[in-house]
Amino acid sequence: MRRDAWAGGQQRAGAETSARAQQPAGALLGPLLAGSAQPHQVRRAARGLGLPERGRYAVVVLGTAPMVPDRDRDRDGARWCWCGEVGVVLLGRGGLDGPVGSLGEAGAGPGGVSPVVGGLAELGLARRLAGAALLTCGPGTHEIVTLDERLPTALVASRPELSARLLAEVFGPLLVLDPAEQALLVGTLEVWLECGGSVGRAAVRLRCHRNTVFNRLRRLERLTSRSLSHPGELVETVLALDALRLSAARG
Repeated sequence: MRRDAWAGGQQRAGAETSARAQQPAGALLGPLLAGSAQPHQVRRAARGLGLPERGRYAVVVLGTAPMVPDRDRDRDGARWCWCGEVGVVLLGRGGLDGPVGSLGEAGAGPGGVSPVVGGLAELGLARRLAGAALLTCGPGTHEIVTLDERLPTALVASRPELSARLLAEVFGPLLVLDPAEQALLVGTLEVWLECGGSVGRAAVRLRCHRNTVFNRLRRLERLTSRSLSHPGELVETVLALDALRLSAARG
């Protein structure tokens, strides 16, 4: 009798294991990515997907659902599981560069990538951070960006009502200019920032005299009522520039 009971228990356990193995990755990952998973759901997902509960994970959110299998493995050993347009990657020997590069090679963008988190229980946070990174990508592009390389822009993009207010408050007078003049001033500001605030280097890039660059920047300061030499006001101007780029990209 005990042997029969033990055998029956083994059959039930085997059936449960088989059922877990047959569950789609999305059904197991869904609660984790939503940030609502209970500890038993984390354990069940780990068993069903064959993944460790603790490990170096990141989440990728793509603008469109990728044509990839439910499971995949990169050259550096990184392991993937997909739930629609959201991918969970257990990092292999390297860091994020390998997985990001493989998605870029596949033309899978636009996409946002979260920072690395320490386990399956943190995938909900990683999903939100990856979504914030995706907001910084221009529509129709194939760029794959990490949150850490777009933090200021992500801050602006994740709060559209504040972004619109910042744009109007800082660049309002600039936006009523003739489009050609507006583009000239904004372009000069962008090059000056890329040149680390060097008027001379910006002049070389723009193929004009340094005084021309200086005069354009001074005009920009008058229009925005922000000084580019004041750290706090420069931060406002740079964030407003991000808001302007996002607004232009979204049409």
